[in-house]
Amino acid sequence: MPHSVSADSSHRDEEDLPDAPSGGEKDVAGVKLEDMFDDEDEDFPASNAQDVKMEFSPASSPAGAPTAAPVGVDMDVMLAFYQRLFPFRYLFQWLNHGVVPTKDFGNREFALTLQNDAYLRYQSYPTADLFRKDILKMNPSRFEIGPVYSANPRDRKTLRGGQMKPISKELVFDIDMTDYDDIRTCCQKANICHKCWAFVTMAIKVIDSALREDFGFEHILWVYSGRRGAHAWVCDARARSLPDDRRRAIAGYLEILRGGSQSGKRVNIRRPLHPHITRSLDILKNHFAQTTLKDQDTFASDEQVEKLLGLLPDKSLNESLRRKWESSPDRPSTSKWADIDALAKAGKSNTLNTSALRDAKQDIVLEYTYPRLDAEVSKKMIHLLKSPFVIHPGTGRICVPIDPLKAEEFDPLTVPTVMELLGEIDAYDAKHPPAAAPEGGADIEGSVQNDQDTKGARKLQDYEKTSLKPYIDFFRSFIANLLKEERAGKREREETAPAVKADPMEF
Repeated sequence: MPHSVSADSSHRDEEDLPDAPSGGEKDVAGVKLEDMFDDEDEDFPASNAQDVKMEFSPASSPAGAPTAAPVGVDMDVMLAFYQRLFPFRYLFQWLNHGVVPTKDFGNREFALTLQNDAYLRYQSYPTADLFRKDILKMNPSRFEIGPVYSANPRDRKTLRGGQMKPISKELVFDIDMTDYDDIRTCCQKANICHKCWAFVTMAIKVIDSALREDFGFEHILWVYSGRRGAHAWVCDARARSLPDDRRRAIAGYLEILRGGSQSGKRVNIRRPLHPHITRSLDILKNHFAQTTLKDQDTFASDEQVEKLLGLLPDKSLNESLRRKWESSPDRPSTSKWADIDALAKAGKSNTLNTSALRDAKQDIVLEYTYPRLDAEVSKKMIHLLKSPFVIHPGTGRICVPIDPLKAEEFDPLTVPTVMELLGEIDAYDAKHPPAAAPEGGADIEGSVQNDQDTKGARKLQDYEKTSLKPYIDFFRSFIANLLKEERAGKREREETAPAVKADPMEF
């Protein structure tokens, strides 16, 4: 029997949640004896070991159509996703920076949003298996990741003031499409389409280049937020240990647009241009021509025309442009942009400063294309951010990684939903039924224990049967490169550490 999808739209849609009110936290006193040992559950159980039989018929939106209104995700569907598809082991390795449990994972804060919207902060787990057990038990609609603390977050009420401090966390960035509502004409609020997603693509390319080229960071994980934005996790050890003042400085370095959308000119930069600005303009100028001028036709409205004229430096040129555009009310933005240079060259103003006009046009390109970051997310180590691979409770889409080298190929409208994924598993299993067990029953060391079928071939994990596979494979590759550097850094620290002299009094 198929599971129903509720029309509940009460889930919060913010990318980040505030602190929980007092009394809304869950504390666990002690650990049960059986929880001290790792269970034998796999991260991705094979279909013959599934907890619940699923029969889904995936439904997808037409290609290129804006995303639909929130639909909510059924609790049983959410649980099936955690049981069969969520990459618990890989998330553990990513946050633990190794395969053997350390305080990097054990003292990490998780915050769970339950199906009834209860918000549980300061959850922590010593192992990946205990983490998985609790998520399956609580079945949260989503969960956020916080910093690593100097003590276990669960013990905070037994500690004296100042004993529990945040000591590390990835440097994070948040891009939200609603910050572009004043310049996108195709969609508003939570809706997105291919035309406006280009703004997120631009932001990924600009921010990723700056973090790598200007700060030397290498391990940057970009993740789709599940609806209308993207998050960056800078995972280098050097980034994780940055104090808040350094985080504020980096956020300020990347923040060029100042003030709100109604505050007039938002770009005020010095000349000659900083290399970061020059590089950004090189990345953005073609996007401005395609997205701002053509796809969005941003300067079609009278309001945007007046804003554009207000960003140009010469009053006489502005009056000539205004008269021309008033006489041709349907003139497209591409032609209006070309008119600026055409009338300037025609000598319509005797007071025109060509270098000032060039600078103003550069500022306009930045005004309409440069990344609009939620800088507050980046400035404090204690800020929580939604975990990769959770389900967005409104759209049902998975928060999958984005390859920054292929940012322009990423299509948020084709990111799989949980319903589609579970349907893909059922479709695969229907085409590939398991081979019959040998007579006499399965050997105790048989196929399930060794994750092999009766022919000796490795059984596919459930995610490998779905369109989630390339995203998890990308995540695994990212983790492998991160752990390789972590091991190299550990060896270097051990080799450069001063030798400990033997105590002459020892016998």
